Parts: sequence; C-alpha cells; structure tokens
Amino acid sequence: MDQVSGDLVEQYRAIDTLDALYAAAEAQSLTPAWIPRDVPILFPQPRPHHVPALWRYAEARATLEAAGGLIDVALSERRNFVMRNPAPGTNFETTRTQVCAYQMIMPGESAPSHRHSSHALRVIIEAQRAWSVVNGVKTPMNSGDVVLTPGRSWHGHGHDGTVPAYWLDVLDVPFTQLLEPMFFEPHPAHGREPIREVAEQSPFRFPAADIARALDQASPDPEGRHGPRITLPTPSMPSMELFVERLAAGQSTTRQRSTGNRVFAVMQGSGRSEIGNKVFHWTKGDTFVAPCWHWFSHHAEADAQLFTCTDEPVLRFAKYLYEGEGFEK
Repeated sequence: MDQVSGDLVEQYRAIDTLDALYAAAEAQSLTPAWIPRDVPILFPQPRPHHVPALWRYAEARATLEAAGGLIDVALSERRNFVMRNPAPGTNFETTRTQVCAYQMIMPGESAPSHRHSSHALRVIIEAQRAWSVVNGVKTPMNSGDVVLTPGRSWHGHGHDGTVPAYWLDVLDVPFTQLLEPMFFEPHPAHGREPIREVAEQSPFRFPAADIARALDQASPDPEGRHGPRITLPTPSMPSMELFVERLAAGQSTTRQRSTGNRVFAVMQGSGRSEIGNKVFHWTKGDTFVAPCWHWFSHHAEADAQLFTCTDEPVLRFAKYLYEGEGFEK
C-alpha cells in the first residue's frame, strides 16, 4: 500500500457522518445498496419497460411504397422501417431483446451481403421470385415462407420478380447489444457474395407449403394455450424459438404469460388479442408484441395462422423462465 492510499484508508476509517460516508463511497465509484432508487436493484416481480403494441402492415406498406421512390440500395443497404416500441425512452428496440422491421425490395434490386453477430429471420408477406443468399446458397423467398439468417452468416437478398416484395424482419440485436458481443462486416467482395449453389431446399428456409402440410398433422394444446402448432427448428439460432399455429374462426386461446418476450406476425386471417390491459385487432401482415410478464390471449375472427418468435430459450437456459404466477407455479 502506497502512502497516498494509506492516508485515504485512515481518512475513511475516521468517517463519522452519513454525508461524508456517501461522498467517500462516490469517490471510489461505490454506491450504497440500501439507498432508495427509482429502479431498485431487486423487486418482487418483473417490471417490464416495453409495452404491448401493434404495427399495421397496410400502413407500413404504404410508407414503404413511398420510400421506394426515395430510397435505393445505393443510399441504404436495406429499405426498411424499424418497429420502435412506443414505451418512453426506447431507441429502436421492439421488445427488450428483439427488433422487428418491415422491409421492401423493388424488382431488379439486390441488397449487398454482410454478416453480423445477431441472429435474424424473415417472414415473407408478399413476394414472388424474390431470393435470399446465405453463405453462398441462393434460395427462393415467396409469400408465406420463413427464412433464417443465423448470426455470423453472410447473407443478402434480391428480387427477379415484377412487383415489389415485402417481409417482416426479426433480429435479436437488442440482446446482442445488451451482452455487447456485436460485430458487423460487409462482404469483402465489394458487398456481393458469390453464389456457389442454387437450391429450393435449405435448413434456413421453411417454404409455405411445407408449413401448411406440417400444420395439417399438428394437434392443439390440450390446455388451450394455442391451436395446432409446429416448431420451426433453429439449432443455429439458439436465442430464438419459432412457432406457427392455426386458429379456427371463433377459437380463443387461454390467458397466459411468461417472462419471455414474444413477437407475433399474422400470416393469414384476422382476429384480436388481449395483451395486458389493451386489445389489438389484427389482420394479415400485422405485427404485435407481448413483452415480458404481460398476460395475453388470442381470438380468431376468421381462420388464422400466427407466427411467433420468442426469446424463451435464453431464459430457459438461465433458469429465468417463469409462467403464470412465477415462483408460485
């Protein structure tokens, strides 16, 4: 111990008032655990900052149409609008761990390839003859498909059709930023990844027809939490769990909640969902979210197909996944 440190130790030992104690702690970048805080260190149950919200595809589509005449891939690699959660103080995130965006590509365009730490996926809303390239493998992107772009994978996309293509992007960028291992890199071949293979089938593509056939064989949850549902396997994207379920017209799910965050995308049909104290009416293409610890339920007004992306695998791994009443369950 040097002389300066020794002198400070003696000064701190002689502290005899709370004000002096707090000042000494502040000088050492220490903070008393017992003082009142706007956000306490521990609290009895989750206090999610992000709120339930819905984004209407028809409105976003019209905005993207306008962007088509103003923004091209020379100005922006991706023509998309991020769904910022309306809770106060949010920046770009849709839930605490997920970010969503509506994206459009014009006929004849191709977006440069890049890669990043975060995992990503696309739910294709309207597209014919659009395509994705992941690690050099080019596959179709058509309406109703779900396409994966795992973290660290080179990926780009393009469009050989005659009308604009639209889809929903979902990424775990906020989760990556929270943990801080974010990397981003444009493809070294001037942003254009060479295509080494063209394939209809890929572990990174779930075609609409395959999803429909699997749903034909699926069973509903016996407790009514969801209709006939399938899991889309994502072993290369362990922070995400993906489901697609059907709800027949007039069918409702039971009220439920968990500590996970959920993004829902309406692939077909229409209905409404109660999330927390809000009711959202939805139709094809709409996106809505049930953040951590918000009760939610769905009701189909017409035969519906819902896509779900949740971060529950992360919470399950960390043993932070609770449902219903939390510790009481």
